[in-house]
Amino acid sequence: MNLRISKALALAAALPFLAALGCTDTTVEPKSTITEANVFNDPNSYQALIAKVYAGLAVTGQQGRYGNSDISHPDEGFTQYVRLLWEFEELPTDEAIIAWGDASLGELNSGVWGSSNSFLQAMYYRIFFQVMMANEFLRQTTDARLNERGNVSSSLRAQIATWRAEARFLRALSYWHGIDLFGGIPLVTENDPLGSTPPQQATRAEIYNFIVSELIAVIPDLPAPGASTYGRATGPAGSMLLAKLYLNAGVYTGTPNYAGVITALAPVLANPAYSLNPVYRNNFLADNHTSPEIIFPVTQDGLRTQAYGGTTFLIHAECGGPMNAGDYGHGGCWWGIRLKPEAYNRYAVGDTRSGYFVNNGSVAVTGMFNFTDGIAAPKYSNKTSTGANGSDAEFMDTDYPMFRLADAYLMYAEAAVRTSTNLPQALTYVNLLRERAYGNTSGNITAAQLDTLFILDERGRELLWEGHRRTDLIRYGLFTGGTYLWAWKGNVLAGQSTSSHLNLFPLPANELVANPNLTQNPGY
Repeated sequence: MNLRISKALALAAALPFLAALGCTDTTVEPKSTITEANVFNDPNSYQALIAKVYAGLAVTGQQGRYGNSDISHPDEGFTQYVRLLWEFEELPTDEAIIAWGDASLGELNSGVWGSSNSFLQAMYYRIFFQVMMANEFLRQTTDARLNERGNVSSSLRAQIATWRAEARFLRALSYWHGIDLFGGIPLVTENDPLGSTPPQQATRAEIYNFIVSELIAVIPDLPAPGASTYGRATGPAGSMLLAKLYLNAGVYTGTPNYAGVITALAPVLANPAYSLNPVYRNNFLADNHTSPEIIFPVTQDGLRTQAYGGTTFLIHAECGGPMNAGDYGHGGCWWGIRLKPEAYNRYAVGDTRSGYFVNNGSVAVTGMFNFTDGIAAPKYSNKTSTGANGSDAEFMDTDYPMFRLADAYLMYAEAAVRTSTNLPQALTYVNLLRERAYGNTSGNITAAQLDTLFILDERGRELLWEGHRRTDLIRYGLFTGGTYLWAWKGNVLAGQSTSSHLNLFPLPANELVANPNLTQNPGY
């Protein structure tokens, strides 16, 4: 990962300005032993505070690997943002299954969760912890606050203006995850008074409109991509998030906006800073910060951003059985995640994107909690592209690629097919991915083969285990119901039809008690 970002995250992880809350009442000021009256005597505190907002995606608390956690339930190691998001996007789908039953985690394998699921609670809390931190940064950096303190130079004030745009992007990112997973949730900004009554619940469409308006406003003020801004919210990262919102607008608002996807992606696709990495696997290795394909990563560093989530979780948990941990640059396998057979069977002979799969004994997953039932898929590795190990055997250097160019190609292709526009360009983008996958043109498709279902399958192949699958299946109307079945859907091995209410997760039961303004999602 980028050393400058890793040092900033390390500083942020040590900054106790925003400490853990016991609930998600976003109208209560974050608790701290340091007060506003003294922390901003040091102008460097502004950089540390925005770094802490970023660090909320990568670490779990105030003391590095473990201790003084932001969220303590069910266990600090389980509460890291990317780890939770990945589990909610992958485990309930046709792509992944986990061999652990810890504290209701196994419920995500099969769609039998309820409002008391502790991982669901942790995801909800993590989203609002991020929102809370972004709001606090924005409260503390208004022109009025900066004028009151009188110690902010003109150059720092200009930098703070950029950081404010980044904080709004990070808040928009978490609100997107919030409406995607939970639907209608509270909408609280820096303008809401602290210490007031519990916040009202906004509709999914209201928050969608807020996120879109925020992104349109801040994209021009986000920094340009480059070595010095790697790991930060750049303008193209903002455009990618906007395209994600438009791609799923039909789900969030009832009105599709595929034309908006094409418009939003235009500055990403035209930006010379990005190109496909000639080697697919290099996007998922310990030196993937050098890949020209990654648009927005959650940065990791084995020495400076230590937490039991992100790619540390993915790399350890995807390893087990006869696999040798040293082959993947780390010190121990956790015997956790592997493929459901539908994901394995999606790859054709010659598609090198499946070249890293390991057959531990069985393609089928007859034993949900038996790691060797199912194909292992060590997509992420703590080895570099030259074969060297990462900096630490326990905590990984591999950045988590939340947005990358291949996804932009596939989003463009889907939007083009759904609107019957720019189809030659869509075909070009898809075949570029397939030429990389096959090493030649033998896997290329024709215009007649390019339809929405092909694109969904191609997303499954190209973006396997990158945290998109549940959202994709819901957009296609296949996540619930009986049209498409996979292993353990509906908690039976062969799969069975499920209720449409599972397209949303329930609001945590304890939040309904804490905030009487919330109404539970239907079906729970």
